[in-house]
Amino acid sequence: MSKIRQAFARGKAFIPFVTCGDPSLEVTEQLVYAMADAGADLIELGIPFSDPTAEGPVIQAANVRALSGGVTTDKIFDMVRRIRQKTDIPMVFMTYANVVFSYGAEKFIQTAAEIGMDGLILPDLPYEEKGEFDPLCKQYGLDLVSLIAPTSHDRIRMIAREAEGFVYCVSSLGVTGVRSSITTDIGAMVQLVKAERDIPCAVGFGISTPAQAAEMAGKSDGAIVGSAIVKLCAQYGADCVPHVAAYVREMAQAVHNV
Repeated sequence: MSKIRQAFARGKAFIPFVTCGDPSLEVTEQLVYAMADAGADLIELGIPFSDPTAEGPVIQAANVRALSGGVTTDKIFDMVRRIRQKTDIPMVFMTYANVVFSYGAEKFIQTAAEIGMDGLILPDLPYEEKGEFDPLCKQYGLDLVSLIAPTSHDRIRMIAREAEGFVYCVSSLGVTGVRSSITTDIGAMVQLVKAERDIPCAVGFGISTPAQAAEMAGKSDGAIVGSAIVKLCAQYGADCVPHVAAYVREMAQAVHNV
């Protein structure tokens, strides 16, 4: 069983996201340990990119801060090597196809697997183009996580058939960001996936409160939270770790109690 599957094996999973290098890679490393201790089941590490098309203003700003601070893919790889000496929590990279391309797809995927990453999420990679990365991910034992959106009913089945690790259910059309309400019929999306493949489904985009996280976890196998955590990193900077840890603890408890 892949480590990503294991993250869902104990029940509903809480999945926090952080942008690597915002406010610094040292703080990102401490955030990973703190979030793991606070009850996170799987952690998404964002590799910053200069043109993150799926992101709203909060994560876009974090990408700019991280890149202007000198973060590179190699420095992030080094950070993961340090993290893997202390924790084996499942982790996936979330980044853009261009980041992987410019590094060299095989070199990126091989290195990510060797340093102990468990999966890769590329939100700008259409299903039709995943052939450029999927064979490499399979070769090196990295799960290429598929995203499904509320628009793609016929596509959901097609994507689910070949999905690996877990399926990332995008709760709302548009970019990432905190939303006051989520109106998509998540339950129907999840049912379409499960009809094709027995694979965990986690919901992301727009979740910020424990009540929202519990509601989404009730309709799926887990909740993903990014912008609300990245906001705390922006607000508290180098002092963000205890604030993020407290938030993750509250959110994880809400999800685990579903």
